[in-house]
Amino acid sequence: MSEATENDASDAATNQRSAIRAYKLYTGRDNASHVLKGTVSENSRTDVVAVHFKETSAHGSFAWHNAPEAQFVITLSGTLQFKTRDGETFLLQTGDVLIAEDTAGSGHEWSMIGDQPWKRAYVVLKPGAKDLFIPDPCTAGG
Repeated sequence: MSEATENDASDAATNQRSAIRAYKLYTGRDNASHVLKGTVSENSRTDVVAVHFKETSAHGSFAWHNAPEAQFVITLSGTLQFKTRDGETFLLQTGDVLIAEDTAGSGHEWSMIGDQPWKRAYVVLKPGAKDLFIPDPCTAGG
């Protein structure tokens, strides 16, 4: 193997290990919320307008709702399950990033799993800013 090929393979392995898991909630053409699994780009920047923090006690939940605005929701602690009205589900865990862009349509709900509170940071995207989401190849057809 050439040195360049070894470096490329090493870089690819490092990027795969260090990828930050992300889920994207968006409103589809059917006016329903849907989810894609992927990562967020670590090598790009985007424009944001605000950041705020929130904590929800263990065992909390939030019934059907839409994202109030396009935002990153960065989980600092806790585990919860999200669900769309069409039955799509995913687990959000410590270190995961939720890109919430389902600001219209049928919405989503969530419920806490386990005994930890959900501590999170909301980072509000500037209207029209890139969301930095990279879909997994198996979900890119979404």
